[in-house]
Amino acid sequence: MKKVNKPYTYQMWAIILLAFQLTTAQTTGNPTEANASGLTATPVVTSNLETDKPQPGEGLNSFFIRHNLTKTEHLDLFIELNAGKMGANNSLLAHQTYTIPNSKIELFEPLFGKSRERFPLESKEMAGSVYYLISGHGGPDPGAVGTMGDKELHEDEYAYDITLRLAKKLMENGSKIYMIIQDPDDGIRDESFFNNDKHETCMGEVISPLQIARLKQQTHKVNELDKQDKEAYKRCIIIHIDSRSATQRIDVFFYHDKNSSKGLELSNTLRQTFESKYGQHQPSRGFTGTVSDRNLYVLRYTTPVCAFIELGNIQNPLDQQRFTIYENRQALANWLYEGLKQDFKNTQSK
Repeated sequence: MKKVNKPYTYQMWAIILLAFQLTTAQTTGNPTEANASGLTATPVVTSNLETDKPQPGEGLNSFFIRHNLTKTEHLDLFIELNAGKMGANNSLLAHQTYTIPNSKIELFEPLFGKSRERFPLESKEMAGSVYYLISGHGGPDPGAVGTMGDKELHEDEYAYDITLRLAKKLMENGSKIYMIIQDPDDGIRDESFFNNDKHETCMGEVISPLQIARLKQQTHKVNELDKQDKEAYKRCIIIHIDSRSATQRIDVFFYHDKNSSKGLELSNTLRQTFESKYGQHQPSRGFTGTVSDRNLYVLRYTTPVCAFIELGNIQNPLDQQRFTIYENRQALANWLYEGLKQDFKNTQSK
């Protein structure tokens, strides 16, 4: 996997797929790295597109409806593919055969790993939202370390995997995403145990070994990106795993800055989502996760609305199953996504 040696925004590489056989492309459309303002989208035109003639009396609108196309998304590409075949005012000609674009959009993000780097855009329900995702620790700092048998469990590795899964889910539904902590060698992984490494960077920058410097580095990166992003809805999500006595089992809990009413709203919405999900899947279990304010550096000094999330106790044998079983890591990401989606909807309705 290609290593990232410069500040690397995690917004997207999006490829508009006109067919699935990329190797038959008539034009070379490889995604290219962009600067810190974002990543570029490249159309890839292939040779095995469907073609069709208009039916008797069929105009452009009816032709598009029959082929599940919309003028908003596909008209410009349709005209480009059929240059020289259009009539006056881009009308269809009865004797012409027209090339039909495939409307599927495939997204490309190498941080997810080779097996998951290409994935479809499922919806646009989160379009207009921006997320700055910070997975806890990384680089020289593994965070909390637990043990399970003869295996060590490092907080930074599990928090990173869950954050990647959340990022992918958000991207699949139209969000703009920045992964503040990145590891180009570790995509989304389904193993139970991860080797700890020190390859993580802060968007391409070496992570400082000093705690306060690390926090300042992350906060500065988020705030710089926040300045350039013009969307109205922007949120910073910070994901950690707590460390307590091995006998203490804890549910997911949430922190916000004491002066942020929107941070409180976001945290409460996330908590309510988890309570609802546990009620659906484990109705006799209950949920004791809490929401509270805390005087943390990243909550005080990041400019977007923030929620700081602790996913459990890395020392507790039952909580450890929440992190070491990959289906549970995915469930955590899915539930976080559902909570973030609800918070986004809440703000749109105000």
